[in-house]
Amino acid sequence: MTWRGTTPISDRIFACLPYLLPAIEGLRFGRFLFEQFPQLQIIFIPLLPVIQLYESIPFAGLIIFFVLLFAVVRNENISHFIRFNTMQAILLDIVVLLCGLILPILGNMLGALAIEALFNTVFLGIWVAFIYAVAQSLMGRYAEIPAISDAVHMQVRS
Repeated sequence: MTWRGTTPISDRIFACLPYLLPAIEGLRFGRFLFEQFPQLQIIFIPLLPVIQLYESIPFAGLIIFFVLLFAVVRNENISHFIRFNTMQAILLDIVVLLCGLILPILGNMLGALAIEALFNTVFLGIWVAFIYAVAQSLMGRYAEIPAISDAVHMQVRS
């Protein structure tokens, strides 16, 4: 869905960048897939410099979260397209963080096979959402992810 006319190329690129936050956070859920399919790690080699920078800064995720929220989402001088995609990336990151809190607790109650399936599901779900959202953003369209996009529409005003 496209709103408000055409979206400039620069806005499309800047709208894609915040999605790196949930994508990087979601990589830890891929450990079981990476153990079973080591060749899968080759896909993520281009992200290695970004991942190393992210992990070298203490509290990088929290700092980036607040910078994106207050400097981008709440700044009405920035285009709606960028603010929408930034808020959507923040909400995806919150989903990843909540999964990171809940799954270890469930690990004590469920078997290893169930935890492995849940980790794989979270990993694949986040990466499918990442690829979809980035592709839609590059085409200048709003990526509509069920439930998350509805919450974003309530948060991001025109």
